[in-house]
Amino acid sequence: MSTDRRPYLYEQHVALGAKIVPFGGWEMPLHYEGGTLSEHMACRTDAVVFDVSHLGTVRARGPEIFDTLQRTLTNDLAKIAPGRAQYTHLLNEEGGVEDDIIVWWVGPDEFDVMPNASNTSRVVAAIPGVDVTAERCVLAVQGPQARAKVAAVDPRLATVPRFAVQVLDLWGTEVRVAGTGYTGEDGIEIAVPNEAAPDLLARLVAAGITPAGLGSRDTLRLEAALPLHGHELSPTITPLEARLNWVVGWSKPAFRGRDALIAQRASGVTRLLTGLVAEGRQPLREGATVSHGGVELGTLTSGNFSPVLQRGIGLGLLGGELSEGTSVTVTLRGRDVPAVITPLPFVRKAK
Repeated sequence: MSTDRRPYLYEQHVALGAKIVPFGGWEMPLHYEGGTLSEHMACRTDAVVFDVSHLGTVRARGPEIFDTLQRTLTNDLAKIAPGRAQYTHLLNEEGGVEDDIIVWWVGPDEFDVMPNASNTSRVVAAIPGVDVTAERCVLAVQGPQARAKVAAVDPRLATVPRFAVQVLDLWGTEVRVAGTGYTGEDGIEIAVPNEAAPDLLARLVAAGITPAGLGSRDTLRLEAALPLHGHELSPTITPLEARLNWVVGWSKPAFRGRDALIAQRASGVTRLLTGLVAEGRQPLREGATVSHGGVELGTLTSGNFSPVLQRGIGLGLLGGELSEGTSVTVTLRGRDVPAVITPLPFVRKAK
């Protein structure tokens, strides 16, 4: 019997036809009856809803919490204000990324810190907060029609701006809504108490929003060149190597890993996150070797088939001077696949 944790909405996912798979200690929907490709294209052209309740929520409160987060996380909260969200990193002293995080600044002295599923304990150890992951579900509505369709559920949901955070009373229930997501498309994420989550999911589906699983969530984030912790980010990969310099509040006097990043910035990085597009439909895969002119440049951190481009695509931490358009060879299980260095993201969000 599986020891993985089931999300609160597990029975609803099964009723909607989900294929359930283990993921990060959870049993999560991989896809529904339409399949990953259909869900991917629905997000690029219409609207989908993901259950991302496996992600963590650490609720941090108090008059000192702003200063604590400033000393702990890389980005500069002074750039935003209450009612806004910010992408940031938790580093180790060597500058490696222990986790990448979205911070929801809910009120003057209240933050919801949103780590990756398997890294919640790292965040709880780093900041004085309470893990409330088990108390709520998080539903992410994404796609160019996300706001139009979610307006049929409640018009206020559609008006939460990008990277804004609002607390709403929805049918007598407090929900927290942020204009964030992980697909490259517009949308919102809704944190709702468990007991109200089945009704909210049913209303979203009834509004014509397609349920989507982890399969399309991964292909969507890859097309958008959004990093995945454990792949493009890890305790041995720094923000600079991942081309995420903008996540670092360089003017802050102190935060964990700052000295290591300053030293790396001064000396220069020897590898950078780089995008590749295959010349054909062959999916590129994590761990594949990338070479140019017989010289090995590095390996892929992520790879798959792009439903939009109809080509294999991949991200890799590569060394060497690689200009856009450079031809490289990706070696997959002994098979050489021609590919080209390409600008990121692979696919930009719909207008």
